[in-house]
Amino acid sequence: MQFLSAFFILFLVSIAPVRAMDTDDMFNGARDAYKTRNDFALSNYTQQMQAQGYILAPYADYWLLLLRLNTADNQTVQAFLTKYADMPFTDRLRGEWLKILAKRGDWQAFSAEYPNLQREDIAVTCYALDYQAQNGDASALTKGLTIWRSATEQPANCASLFDRMQAAKVLTAEELWARFRLAMQADKIPLANAIALRAPGIDAANLKSIDGAVKNPQKFLDKKSGSYKTRYGRELNLYALDKLARSQPTIALDMWQKLQPNFESEERSYFWGRFGLHAARRHDPGAYEWLARAQKGTLDNEQMAWKARSALRVKNWNAVLDTVADMSQSQQDESAWRYWKARALKEKKEIPAANIILVPLSRELSYYGVLAMEELGDVVTGLPISYKASEDEVKTVASMAGIQRAMELQKFDMRWEAKIEWQQATRDFDDRQKIAAAELAIRQGWYDLGINTADKTTFVHDYALRYPTPYLDKVRSSAKDQSLDEAWIYGLTRQESRFMHYAKSGVGASGLMQLMPATANWIAKRLGWGTYNNSMIHEMDTNIQMGTYYMRYVLDSMGDQTLMATAAYNAGPSRAKRWADEKPMEGAIYAETIPFSETRNYVQKVMGNAYFYAQRLGTKVQTLKQRLGVIAGTGGTLTVDEAEQ
Repeated sequence: MQFLSAFFILFLVSIAPVRAMDTDDMFNGARDAYKTRNDFALSNYTQQMQAQGYILAPYADYWLLLLRLNTADNQTVQAFLTKYADMPFTDRLRGEWLKILAKRGDWQAFSAEYPNLQREDIAVTCYALDYQAQNGDASALTKGLTIWRSATEQPANCASLFDRMQAAKVLTAEELWARFRLAMQADKIPLANAIALRAPGIDAANLKSIDGAVKNPQKFLDKKSGSYKTRYGRELNLYALDKLARSQPTIALDMWQKLQPNFESEERSYFWGRFGLHAARRHDPGAYEWLARAQKGTLDNEQMAWKARSALRVKNWNAVLDTVADMSQSQQDESAWRYWKARALKEKKEIPAANIILVPLSRELSYYGVLAMEELGDVVTGLPISYKASEDEVKTVASMAGIQRAMELQKFDMRWEAKIEWQQATRDFDDRQKIAAAELAIRQGWYDLGINTADKTTFVHDYALRYPTPYLDKVRSSAKDQSLDEAWIYGLTRQESRFMHYAKSGVGASGLMQLMPATANWIAKRLGWGTYNNSMIHEMDTNIQMGTYYMRYVLDSMGDQTLMATAAYNAGPSRAKRWADEKPMEGAIYAETIPFSETRNYVQKVMGNAYFYAQRLGTKVQTLKQRLGVIAGTGGTLTVDEAEQ
């Protein structure tokens, strides 16, 4: 009796507050209950929210089923999937449920539900292919090769599928060593170990050789630690040479000249591709020749791109054309290589052939699209007339359930869930609906969602939404203080954070202008802020003041060249200077040959953004080519006009 009384009191205490709570309190309570795996409390909150018809009640119901999923029956889960068929979380739950069904061995239910899975889930795919192969579907093993050919470590259950593929000789020795290369190339050593153990004659003792090649590649090669008589030994020697080529290319090349007779033709081709790639990223003049030594068709997309870039650095337009022609069709179709192919044709005075490429490319609202337009001779003096959503269109979008859930989730700081709701709600919108949705997002202060949604329009656009100007007074004031171009500040900030002041990168950069803590501390000292602490980096005014100060610093360091300063803001001043050449270089070529893909894409987008912002703001209106300028051989700059004289 005492136990029952205590339980009854506990029950009353747990439900009494719920009845007095508003929906915000209930949802917060449900979220806390889920985090602490309190099934009893979560169930009560869920019932209360459902009774009130609260728009986020389905999330509580979802959390409740997740807690119970391991013991749930098929009927319960199927009822849930049907009830919430249009909710973004439903497919995630379906994926988890399929894994449970596979572990239970309930293949009938698994096979019935698997075709409904929309999102990619490698673990579920491996379960499905393994089951299909078990039941005589030989094609399932071949499909498994797509999963195998990756430097990413796959879910543990994929091992069963790989075992079956290897036993059926679908996973050949060549496939095995190709993935071993990928893993070693990406420095995924535990994965490389697991792959090597699948090879005949390789055991745990042999894996010590991998450690030796990783820790000291030159010593590994000098001591002849890897046998050239086995594929395993040759692969380790190739890895050691590859790693040495990254840091000591002269030594690596000298050793390679002596060792290459020990390798087969394909292996020699592989080395030249890797050595040439490293050289091209260093802007070594010999890079094109070394890449050309690889057998035709053996270079991957990245190597082909750098082969073309190495030709660009020396303006060898014939080599650019030849390299682009050797790319896969999908790579040739990329806007970068369409543009540079057209430029090469134009440099060779093949104007009609160049224009066939430039005309359609010029219609794309992108960095390369603007450059293509300028090559055709058109100079934009203002943005085209854009479509403005009516109040009724905005209200219609705002009334949609998915949009309302997104707005409600944002209120609880559940940004990821809000973004998923938004993306699902807007995925089938036409251009006008997207513009109305973007307008709604901007009004809510969701600049990232607003920009991303406005960017997706195809035929009808609203440039004010694609390139919004929030915090204009603060930006304008800082631009004046630092004598900076407002369009450049906006272009950089749009790329850094999409104007979300709480933005934080994976490496720790924070705020609107994504400052690293160490950089912020350095700026604070230069500004004489004795009371600065790291929490201040998140204050909007402080972040803008510091960010624009650093923009001014890198601009001065780069000889007042905006392009190089943009690269310096992202990757550091010393790198930006190092990427220049001894001779003057066209800004577009400098940007194209930045070694880091992240910085290269960043610089191109910032400069493109600045071009469009200048049209909006009416400040320092220039062609994109003029903005990019010409990088002088000394690391300083020339203007486009000076370079063409």
